[in-house]
Amino acid sequence: MEDLLIPQVVRSLESGKSVEELVRRLLLMLEATTDLESTYLTKIDLQQGLQQILFSHNSKSMQIPEGLSVPWEDTLCKRALEEGRLCTDDVASCWGDSQAAKALNIVTYVSTPVRLEDGTLFGTLCAASSERKPISEKGANVLRLFSELIAQSIWRDQLLSQLKAANAALERYSYTDQLTGLHNRRSVLVHLERLFSTAIRLQKYVVIAFIDLDGFKQINDVHGHAAGDRFLIAVGQRLSTQIRAEDVVGRLGGDEFVVLGLGHDIDSDDDHTSASLKERLASSLIDRFSLGEVEIDYPGASIGVVLIDPRVSDAEKALSLADATMYAEKKRRKASLTG
Repeated sequence: MEDLLIPQVVRSLESGKSVEELVRRLLLMLEATTDLESTYLTKIDLQQGLQQILFSHNSKSMQIPEGLSVPWEDTLCKRALEEGRLCTDDVASCWGDSQAAKALNIVTYVSTPVRLEDGTLFGTLCAASSERKPISEKGANVLRLFSELIAQSIWRDQLLSQLKAANAALERYSYTDQLTGLHNRRSVLVHLERLFSTAIRLQKYVVIAFIDLDGFKQINDVHGHAAGDRFLIAVGQRLSTQIRAEDVVGRLGGDEFVVLGLGHDIDSDDDHTSASLKERLASSLIDRFSLGEVEIDYPGASIGVVLIDPRVSDAEKALSLADATMYAEKKRRKASLTG
């Protein structure tokens, strides 16, 4: 067994796809090395005062069930850790007051702490038997080795999870307008490309609403940039309430916003989507806005809505067309106000 142990460990490290898979393989090898009938990995929650069996391997009558939680103060692991005792083949004489040991009928017990790279006590790696069995030096060394391997695997897994979470947060940050929390220009372009692919597959039109906030510069000049920022946030919130769950609202920068969505079927004459969208968005912005200590009556924005056939256009051209449609609407609104 000793000659085969190292190659088995190497294969486990090379082929293990997860911490659980590695631990289960090591528990099997630990049972074969120590000849103890139960081997298991625990996790310790010092704040809750509990120790839980994460994974276990039971080869005979003794059953250490996975998921079992016991008070940390009553465990053999705590006693062993405090006394620096790796093993005993007479639990009753050492720790006869342990109710957990009595309940599980543990006679022989071996345990070593599993400490992560930063010194944190994760849990313990243990082996136990209902019979008296001496623990060899080889068995004790294997226990320590496996504890280190498990700790390294858990630490690596935690680092990987942290990196993935950090990467996801960074991606969200890079695709989010930091003032309004909406999609930024980069995210809008990505969603627009995806929307075109979906529209082609479903044979639907793409609807784009381009919104420009008329008079925004005056709000900044008269009431200050803090009020202007609050106004942009409020506009983003109002636009978000006027769309379907599958639609996208984004801020392209400055006072320009955009709404993206799917329209009606290409082979259908029912064109109510773009008109109703423009009406909802426009009416939601004609209102009194409370901007901290300032309140303004906002007369509305210039909105250009286009219906695009994805078979004959692309995302960049569609966005430019929506922009041009918005500016045509801006000129019309300006002329109606001055004429």
